[in-house]
Amino acid sequence: MAAMVNLQLALSVVGIISILCRFSTAYTPADNYLISCGSSVDTPVGQRVFVADDSGSVTLTAPQSATVKASPSSVSGFDDAAVYQSARVFTAPSSYSFKISRPGRHFVRLHFFPFVCQSYDLAAASFKVSTQDAVLIDSFTTARKNASSPVCDEFLLNVARDTLIITFVPLAGNVAFVNAVEVVSVPDDLITDRAEESDSAGAQQLNPAVLPLQTAYRVNVGGPAVAADDDTLWREWATDQRFLVGSARTRDVVYNGRLNYLAGEATREDAPDVVYDTARELVIVSNWWDTSKQMTWQFDVDEQPASYLIRFHLCDIVSRAPHLLHIDVYVDRYIVVEDLDLSKIESGALAFPYYMDFILGSSDPSGKITIYVGSSSTMKMNSTLPSPILNGIEIMKMHFSTGSVAVVEPTAGSKKQHLAVVLGSVCGAFAVVSIAVVLVVVLRKKEEKVLPTPSQSQQSTSWMPLLNRFSFLSGGPNATGTGSPSFTTATNMAEASPAASSVPSYRFPFVMLQEATNNFDESLVVGEGGFGKVYRAVLPGGTKVAVKRASPESRQGAREFRAEIELLSGLRYRHLVSLIGYCDEGDEMILLYEYMEHGSLRSRLYGGSATAERSLSWPQRLEACVGAATGLLYLHTAVAKPVIHRDVKSSNILLDGGLAAKVADFGLSKAGPELDETHVSTAVKGSFGYVDPEYVRTRKLTTKSDVYSFGVVLLEALCARPVVDPRLPRPMVNLVEWGLHWQRRGEMDKIVDRRIAGMVKPRALSKYGETVARCLADRGADRPAMEDVVWSLKFVVRLQDDNAFDFSDVNSLNMVNELTPPSYTRQRSSTEGETGREEGDSVANGDYTDVSMRGIFWQMVNVRGR
Repeated sequence: MAAMVNLQLALSVVGIISILCRFSTAYTPADNYLISCGSSVDTPVGQRVFVADDSGSVTLTAPQSATVKASPSSVSGFDDAAVYQSARVFTAPSSYSFKISRPGRHFVRLHFFPFVCQSYDLAAASFKVSTQDAVLIDSFTTARKNASSPVCDEFLLNVARDTLIITFVPLAGNVAFVNAVEVVSVPDDLITDRAEESDSAGAQQLNPAVLPLQTAYRVNVGGPAVAADDDTLWREWATDQRFLVGSARTRDVVYNGRLNYLAGEATREDAPDVVYDTARELVIVSNWWDTSKQMTWQFDVDEQPASYLIRFHLCDIVSRAPHLLHIDVYVDRYIVVEDLDLSKIESGALAFPYYMDFILGSSDPSGKITIYVGSSSTMKMNSTLPSPILNGIEIMKMHFSTGSVAVVEPTAGSKKQHLAVVLGSVCGAFAVVSIAVVLVVVLRKKEEKVLPTPSQSQQSTSWMPLLNRFSFLSGGPNATGTGSPSFTTATNMAEASPAASSVPSYRFPFVMLQEATNNFDESLVVGEGGFGKVYRAVLPGGTKVAVKRASPESRQGAREFRAEIELLSGLRYRHLVSLIGYCDEGDEMILLYEYMEHGSLRSRLYGGSATAERSLSWPQRLEACVGAATGLLYLHTAVAKPVIHRDVKSSNILLDGGLAAKVADFGLSKAGPELDETHVSTAVKGSFGYVDPEYVRTRKLTTKSDVYSFGVVLLEALCARPVVDPRLPRPMVNLVEWGLHWQRRGEMDKIVDRRIAGMVKPRALSKYGETVARCLADRGADRPAMEDVVWSLKFVVRLQDDNAFDFSDVNSLNMVNELTPPSYTRQRSSTEGETGREEGDSVANGDYTDVSMRGIFWQMVNVRGR
């Protein structure tokens, strides 16, 4: 008995110590408002205290409101029942105002329970809730909610103001109500822009770091429910059993060791310990490794398609040694990650908390989000390996409301108290307006001296050259690129373009583009993407152009618009699509490019029945691949700081009238590392199916990320099928997985597009497959540089030629002479010595690639090394 008492005492001491440790390191929010609405006294809820809404901690602006109380029996049995015992009812637009001491991300939680009271029918309430910058709830009705249970709507907002106003507006003669409001600061890095995106809705670039988010689900997978008091940010986590579907057997896993929190990875603010030290594991019942078995969860979401940020919490608590656990994760028909080895992320570490974010560009109209977790299909069949696991899931709607915000400004304080502020504001505004008027007059006079008259403009150039250096100003903290952009001169660009341009782009008037496109006639549309539609047009001088116009619904836009102009105004090369000009009048964002008569490589490979007869031959495909690789080589090596395209795919490789390939769409391009650096740390962006898996895992971007994406394009060119096709049998769904499987077996002839199968020579195919495999290596360090890819593809072209040489001919002097790059032209700088190129050297456009190849020629002819 004494031993039992001592054991219980020891466990109690351990529990107390663990609680003290947790609270000693707990996050302390700069803003922490807990408001009990309609209550006249403070209300304890767990370990927190909600204060009365008339206590003075917040400003209540409610010209017509009332307080109501619930009977104790109506809320007994609910978690946190005390917070739902009172409510404030609004019969006119009203608001709560919160002073924000530290702008940034804040949780805003609104608690609702329509209990029965005599004066008001809360069950019939219908109302709207908004802040100054976002509509949180378009129309709250109990029909939409579960009227028999309390509801907590949680939002994560980027509050950039010193005052947050939450306004409640009754709709259609009804009332509005709220039981409690929370406004709590969260760490700056709780949500970042590091997220892999699906390819839906035109691969829209959504930035969760600035957009309003609404929590849909927060689930502790395989573990217990977590109450708010057990989370450092007072979040609640549900269990996952009710979301599990499918026939796969699973089991709960509990980790008894100590979690290994690592710098730069997940913290206790991302999820509590109990999420990471519990998990659900797939049970492998047979004695062989069945990669078709998957754990499946299904979540109900809005039937109206919307974008969602999905966060996966992972912690390898089942492996005995590194590199044993390999996981595939899917959302609906999209691959989130393949062959994920958590121990690779931190050099063999185990049991460290980690999370990864995925943006579902548009949910299924069925109102379901389905998540699959299974074993990596690349692993060997071995049932002794640990089975796949998942620790936690968070699903947050990326809140885009079409409604307008409503704001009821606070009225606290008399007019006398605010007289000085009002006078100061008026005087300041008057001064600003006066300065603006003066500037407009001065600039107008300057334009009159420089710009042509209207009559002259009909006969001369009617557009102005683009400034080589400018900065971009967006429309606010939550701007998504659909507003009107504005430009101003600056000494430095956000990401300086690789080279100053001697060939200017031009600003075109909108009316000219309307005329050239017949007012943007739909019959002239030649393509469409996340930025907007692309129109075929002819300028007054007879020049054919492609006009890419941002659509009002585009969630790309501003950032990509700027990036394209900055980059393409600084580079000109025969294998890069040339930018001719742009238009930024009013809300318009329009880019003009040289017209590419034969469209995209993708459309000429598998663009549907309309293009089936125009499919490229095998030699044409090879030449297109060589051209695209040469364009990427120019980006990587033309200047000291490489340019990483970051969105290499077959739809971004265009073909001109002579079927010469040119790389296009530089909206996601990024300046590469400095000479003394190995990578650029940045958010994961790109197109689904093409993104470098190492980049996804580490967020480290290098030129080898483009090499991986180009390897996917090479497979497309050979097989003429989409990168991911969920309609196919599971082993064939992913082109990379399928192609590498046959390449390893030396049987790539089985997956060649049947329309060109008779043209492909075995030796050319063998070298081509080898090049593909090297480009698609899992580690960037194992992939070739782009100049090596160019050489390998030219070697394939030689092998495919009717007079192709044998591998034994490599040492032939004649063959060496044939492969030696042609002469090139360069300008010697006065600072160049006898040792080679110095700063100031330049290479004529069109000859750059040959210069790069010459220096590595003797390495390239070493076939054995390739």
